[in-house]
Amino acid sequence: MRDLLEELQGIEGGLARIARHIPDMPRREVMLIRLLRLSAEGLGDTLTTLLSPHDLNESEFRTLMQLFSSPSGSAYPGDLCALVAQMPTNMTRITGVLLKRKFITRGHARQDRRRVQLCITPAGRRFVSALLPQLFPVVRASFAALSETQRQTLQRLLQQLVRSIARAGAESERANTIMRRRARA
Repeated sequence: MRDLLEELQGIEGGLARIARHIPDMPRREVMLIRLLRLSAEGLGDTLTTLLSPHDLNESEFRTLMQLFSSPSGSAYPGDLCALVAQMPTNMTRITGVLLKRKFITRGHARQDRRRVQLCITPAGRRFVSALLPQLFPVVRASFAALSETQRQTLQRLLQQLVRSIARAGAESERANTIMRRRARA
């Protein structure tokens, strides 16, 4: 198992060394990015450990959870790719695993018979309903160092950050489009 505290020290030391060579580096922002990634990876590692006895990995679990939380209990594979950040080839593998476990079914959409639709089965719902409560103690323990007020503040700040990143991404895309047009002219 990885030592997150050791990795944190390595990140801090590495950023200090980079800052000596590149003084105008946005050090605080880079540190925040690294902390977010390290936190997400640590939580992902924990989830992987908890899912392992159930012969499920994180991407399979997230896909099943998307279907579980969907109002209709169904989704198109292409939509699931975006929602769980997977490539189509991996979604095909994930679908195969979940089909084999009888957690989902695959069929044609009623509205458009050309489209494939995935639906969670009663067995898939029972599995999620039994598994989720087993994860709650670890989720709570992961945030135990933060008060309820701090958790609310963190949530609000992360939501703001997501919106800011979305805006920056859109601006970057617009700038790239303009540069591509100018390069063709």
